[in-house]
Amino acid sequence: MSLTEQTATELLALQAAGKASSAEITGAFLKNIAERDGTIQAFMRVDADGAKAQAAAVDAKRKSGAKLGALAGVPIAIKDVLCTKGLTTTCSSKILENFVPPYDATVIARLKAADAVIVGKTNMDEFAMGSSTENSAYKTTRNPWDTERIPGGSSGGSAAAVAACLAPVSLGTDTGGSIRQPASLCGIVGIKPTYGRVSRYGMIAFASSLDQIGPFTHDVTDNALLMEIISGHDPHDATSIDRPVPAYTKTLNQKVEGLRIGVPKEFFGQGLDSEVEAAIRAALKEYEKQGAKLVDVSLPHSNYAVAVYYIVATAEASSNLARFDGMHYGHRTKQKADLIGTYAKSRGEGFGKEVQRRIMLGTYALSSGYKDAYYLKALKVRRLIKNDFDSAFEKCDVIMGPTAPTAAFKKGEKSDDPLSMYLSDIYTISCNLAGIAGISIPCGFTKSNLPIGLQLLSPPFDEERMLRIARMYEAATDWHTKRPK
Repeated sequence: MSLTEQTATELLALQAAGKASSAEITGAFLKNIAERDGTIQAFMRVDADGAKAQAAAVDAKRKSGAKLGALAGVPIAIKDVLCTKGLTTTCSSKILENFVPPYDATVIARLKAADAVIVGKTNMDEFAMGSSTENSAYKTTRNPWDTERIPGGSSGGSAAAVAACLAPVSLGTDTGGSIRQPASLCGIVGIKPTYGRVSRYGMIAFASSLDQIGPFTHDVTDNALLMEIISGHDPHDATSIDRPVPAYTKTLNQKVEGLRIGVPKEFFGQGLDSEVEAAIRAALKEYEKQGAKLVDVSLPHSNYAVAVYYIVATAEASSNLARFDGMHYGHRTKQKADLIGTYAKSRGEGFGKEVQRRIMLGTYALSSGYKDAYYLKALKVRRLIKNDFDSAFEKCDVIMGPTAPTAAFKKGEKSDDPLSMYLSDIYTISCNLAGIAGISIPCGFTKSNLPIGLQLLSPPFDEERMLRIARMYEAATDWHTKRPK
């Protein structure tokens, strides 16, 4: 297996044994990017010089005997929604085309403290609004398993970068499934931590009560390692929870005895592809072989999750994106106009169609005479969705089902049908609305050799046990070892 097909944990071991340097590892990944990303289009920009300098600094630190960080010398790709000091951060939008943040997001600062090597920023759906990475203002990322297909979204660039071995690990964000859905479609591991577990400081907001940052990796072990690094309280983020971060990697291989798996009937209804369902059922049988008990549970209000999400999320987007007016920073129109006209033209030129659609939906939902009928009612149903999960978790330790209703679809297949696109996240959205944790792990392939993901959902701040449960399946199977040709 080549350097670029190794996991982060394996790359750390190679460096510790003196079998590879960070410079060699980083060089191998940069070579892969140069050779393959012309096809995959995962990266918005590659910081080759910065990555080489970071790698050289790690090698010098190792040679001097200084204490190294937990991710020392390992390359990582970053979704272009996270602020990186001195490195352009665009949210894949024309309105932020030349924005260079003067500070690092908290997760970036923690990665740098862990001696990680940042290789570049990855493509995404503009402002994280989409399920296919086709809404980027610059390019469409391709799925490494079939380049005629999409990698999922909105974190498609980060997922494709790991799947295509352009980086061993990456960071994405998840507002309604934007980590778990692309992880499923690209055959890798992706986690959406509990809301408040990971600081959102320095993440350019889409929907503030739903957004959460998490890692993409080849396996659960790497995911646990990244979670240890990026999790924890941050005084810069008022929604960050002040509670200890478990040593996820220390307990990862401890089986969960007496495991009760909740299987919601709502996750196995109309719209679920038969090949996806077969793979999920087979994964559940594997858990039964290991002594787990399957428990029927119901999430009756999950049928309203998509409707609730596209009111709450768009309302928050309407508010959050109001700051991008072309005045202090970002795109400003060159057309002559008065103040209001300058705002309108700058935003009209800078925002893509999907972003404009969601701003208008959200503004309407918050407008006088409609706020009670739409936004406030959606918040009440959101509470009912959370109550459903609370009730279900009284009967089980974890909920399992498909991450996405289908495998990766073809580029352009759903572009003209927003509702069909929105339904790509039908199984992931309720997790964000409830603020709980979720993870997608590889569990098979279709006859067309397209990856399928198994989704695990756990109670708030129960990531430690959720990762152990995910590892139980991974240890008994080899789906996570597969790499696209």
